[in-house]
Amino acid sequence: MKIAVFGGSFNPPHLGHRSVVEMVSEHIRPDLFLIIPDNVPPHKELEEGSPDSSTRLRMCIDNFSELPGVQVSDMEIQREGRSYTADTVKALRDRYPTDTLMFVMGTDMLLSFEEWYHFEYLLKELELIVLSRFDNDDDQILGKAQALKDQYNAVIHFIDVPPMPMSSSQIRALLKERKGNDLLNDSVYTDIIRARLYSAQINLSWLEKKIVPLHKPKRLRHVYGVREEASRLADRWGVDPQTAEEAGLLHDVTKKLDTDGQLLLADKYGIIISDSERENPKLLHAITGSEYARREFGVSQEVCDAIRWHTTGRPEMTMLEKVIYLADCIEPNRTYPGVEDLRAACYDDIDKAMCIALKMSINVVRERGDVLHAATLEAYEWYRRKGHS
Repeated sequence: MKIAVFGGSFNPPHLGHRSVVEMVSEHIRPDLFLIIPDNVPPHKELEEGSPDSSTRLRMCIDNFSELPGVQVSDMEIQREGRSYTADTVKALRDRYPTDTLMFVMGTDMLLSFEEWYHFEYLLKELELIVLSRFDNDDDQILGKAQALKDQYNAVIHFIDVPPMPMSSSQIRALLKERKGNDLLNDSVYTDIIRARLYSAQINLSWLEKKIVPLHKPKRLRHVYGVREEASRLADRWGVDPQTAEEAGLLHDVTKKLDTDGQLLLADKYGIIISDSERENPKLLHAITGSEYARREFGVSQEVCDAIRWHTTGRPEMTMLEKVIYLADCIEPNRTYPGVEDLRAACYDDIDKAMCIALKMSINVVRERGDVLHAATLEAYEWYRRKGHS
């Protein structure tokens, strides 16, 4: 049996890694392809803030498990300590005593191979599969390969492949800029966003697609309108527009649920619902949506709070909270009486706009005969006392 082995930190595993597996499989047709994420890399330190080995293992499973003949192994993680390839190969040789073991590597690894721990043992037990796109360094690479063959009887196969579009380190940098999702398996990216690994910031186009199944078409028009308005208001009042867009896209994320669904979700999350909130179920989606956004999309406390208070308001709101509250009131699809005056106020004096909007909300709730949430009254009185009545 022919067994290919592909190891590394996979921090994170990405579509370039998948492409390597597919190309190697096409060329050497192994009977088994083992992906082995390391526990602690022997030759480099993981970047600060990197996920633990069990998380990288789970992301590897998401990234590779759909490929035929591929298995993700936890053998190095279970062994703990530094992940020396020689120890892994010894364990594999014990398990597969007569099979051909083939180790996948890049040309940089080949050039430094004699620095590896027990490299002579590795050359005795392994055939090397070297991924190369020959360029100006081809003489050096071929010379190193020939030297290893002459001195150690190494078996080396070259596979000419295009270079990976990005390295894991470059992807980690992109994730902080709301980019890089197109270079990752969607399940891997979802894992990263939920836990905000690598200080990742959510890609807004990805988020926009993710929320589509959570809304009715009519609600989506409103959500996109809030995103658009929130970005403009944020730019006017010194808030990061992309953070405002994130909150705008998620502000109604659980609104599709009926009252029973809202209460079930609140119970699932351990949220205590007040009597006034139970009597006015229109308020529940802000409460459950805030926690849903945290758990499913890893949003910051700042964004959670903006979602939480976008229906009732509260005294001393942050600027982002005011931006989302008002964007919800004046987004381009809103056509109620007085909306144009409110729109003008939003870009002239945001606290005055809050006072106007809260007063409007109080009047609507009273006209409907619904229970008025205490936070709305407290917020209105707070802004009124500031001289914005």
